Amino acid sequence: MSDVRVYVALTSDCGSDAMKMLEPLRGLSVGVKIGLELFVKEGPGIVGEIRDAGFPVFLDLKFHDIPYTVAGAVRSACLLEPDVINVHASGGRAMMEAAAEACSGNTKIIAVTVLTSLDRNDLKLIGSEFSPLEAVASLAGAARDSGLHGVVCSPLEASTVRKNTGKDFIIITPGIRPAGSSAGDQKRIMTPTDAIKAGATSLVIGRPITGAADPAGAVEAILQEIEEALVH
Repeated sequence: MSDVRVYVALTSDCGSDAMKMLEPLRGLSVGVKIGLELFVKEGPGIVGEIRDAGFPVFLDLKFHDIPYTVAGAVRSACLLEPDVINVHASGGRAMMEAAAEACSGNTKIIAVTVLTSLDRNDLKLIGSEFSPLEAVASLAGAARDSGLHGVVCSPLEASTVRKNTGKDFIIITPGIRPAGSSAGDQKRIMTPTDAIKAGATSLVIGRPITGAADPAGAVEAILQEIEEALVH
């Protein structure tokens, strides 16, 4: 995995304008997160197009199925040469082990723990009495033991995951909102500074960058904030 501190989250709203939107960000130390909605709308070609433009790609498709099916999906995804791909940790150890074995090339595979749009009440709906922190800690441990390279979790759980998994485990955190930004549909959020100090490896940031009047300026401010957090 390249040393990417920020993945810019693109949505289907970007569509064919994705490259135009990314043009001001060329040369900056950022990657691009391609989620399910953009991938379904534009197809696999969008991965190569963005990668060929010099941006590391986090292919955020969150595979979740029986082990055989997920392994096949992972093999196919790796042919696109993304920086990172992911599966749902809730698919179980056998599924994660199959995914880890199927992952190839320079691609890293990580597991989604608990979506940042969920809280304890949402977990109760699926029969879990765990808090989000307890659920994330349990799933992160299972992902590590299954041979995956890291996890996706909210920044609120990053410090616990880092403590339990060690310094080399990848922790990618969505739900990042610079001071003054709207929370949107995220429930468990944190600023870039606090997320990095909590142990996050990389941050996923969407609307505060893509919706900014000056996306490059927004990225530069966030990267500066991260550098200051790493020093202090």
